[in-house]
Amino acid sequence: MTNRRRFLTQSVAASTGVFYIAKTSWAQKSPGDTINMAVIGFGGRGSSHISGYKGLKDEGVRLAALCDVDSNVMSKHVQALDKDKIKVTPYTDMRRVFDDKSIDAVSIATPNHWHAPASIWAIQAGKDVYVEKPVSHCVWEGRQIVKAARKHSKIVQTGTQARSSRTGLAAAVKFVQDGNLGKVLLSRGLCYKRRGSIGKAEGEQKVPDSVEFDLWCGPGPKKPLTRKKLHYDWHWTWDYGNGDLGNQGIHQMDIARWFLGEMELAPSVWSVGGRLGYEDDGETANTQIIYHGYEKAPLIFEVRGLPSTKDGKDMDKYKGAGVGVIVECEGGTVVVSSYSGAVALDKEGKEIQKFSGSEDHFKNFIHACRSRRVDDLHADILEGHLSSALCHTGNISHRLGQAQNPDAILETIKGDKFAAETFERMKEHLAKNDVDLSKDKLTLGPVLKMNGKDERFIDHDAANAMLKDTYREPFVVPEIS
Repeated sequence: MTNRRRFLTQSVAASTGVFYIAKTSWAQKSPGDTINMAVIGFGGRGSSHISGYKGLKDEGVRLAALCDVDSNVMSKHVQALDKDKIKVTPYTDMRRVFDDKSIDAVSIATPNHWHAPASIWAIQAGKDVYVEKPVSHCVWEGRQIVKAARKHSKIVQTGTQARSSRTGLAAAVKFVQDGNLGKVLLSRGLCYKRRGSIGKAEGEQKVPDSVEFDLWCGPGPKKPLTRKKLHYDWHWTWDYGNGDLGNQGIHQMDIARWFLGEMELAPSVWSVGGRLGYEDDGETANTQIIYHGYEKAPLIFEVRGLPSTKDGKDMDKYKGAGVGVIVECEGGTVVVSSYSGAVALDKEGKEIQKFSGSEDHFKNFIHACRSRRVDDLHADILEGHLSSALCHTGNISHRLGQAQNPDAILETIKGDKFAAETFERMKEHLAKNDVDLSKDKLTLGPVLKMNGKDERFIDHDAANAMLKDTYREPFVVPEIS
């Protein structure tokens, strides 16, 4: 009876926008005491979280709990930690982690559709939060995390670790913003990363016995599994992922926005792209251009999941970067080709200055947990929300688009030289992969106008309807007033 009453109470609380308001114990301790960490979701990136916090023992961090819905994944990591003589409490349901008052902070590396509810519930339970990118599955969710963090005075770090490149990328950003290369003309993000076909499944697939599938689906729809792999390939489905734009691309989107210094969503956005080169069960674009029309200078983002040629293994490069950022200025260019370094070039391509160096992103989070200063974070949740939202708005334009011939697309965008040049290079890339755009057409999305302060599209009901997901009870993202 007690368990049933507790479950019903929690379910009602979730549906009304309040989940847990149980305070953690760490706030009553001195700043020198141990911070007990829990890692939630570690089938992929989360394993790096485990390693990261293990390495912070001297910083007073104790890896105290793990939570994953896959018992095979759980047992593998618990056994590995056992060998290192680290004893952790295992959980299947993250709600039990938030109930645990001995846990001071949580680190979240679940699939994207879980990032917002997990973060907000943790904040409401009194925990500080490190949440992987993208911080949200839709625009509205990201803003809700920001509101929750501020309301409850919690430290919330975004997993865009390039922000901890202080003597590298931060110094390069300052170099540009100080006017050393003149006016910024364009900030370009690149995600040229090989993504092969995930195959075609025949009918419903069996969910692994080791997975609590209801918890895996959580706030997302609970549908039959119709792709070959449950894990990871969710990135390429709209119900749970955001494509490579929101997977790898969010890192470079964040860096590109960082150089521009923009702290609102772009006044306009449009997309052109498609899933080309193979037929599979993926839904998201593997080739895409997103144009964010900021007033000072545009931010253009390029996604390429196909190789440089159909039978090749190499990926394209643009001005020395494949997964990176190119900042075009009146007096030269900055090329960012890694998470921790950049080079400034003059107009003739001669090197002016190099920037390099990075700090531990997890350690930065822990230091801010102790100082209680949001300004100490290298990647505060507001930064994570804005950059994640730029990915989401680009995908909204794509999903509202229509198939067009390449000539018609070029006719539409030819008034912007940067957009036209980017599109021409996209066509050349696809031709080298034997993609016939007269048959396998690209999708051109509408130009969507945005009110950056309200984070709502102007006069476009269909686009506004896509700013917020529909949630499955009781896994509802709370409203934060």
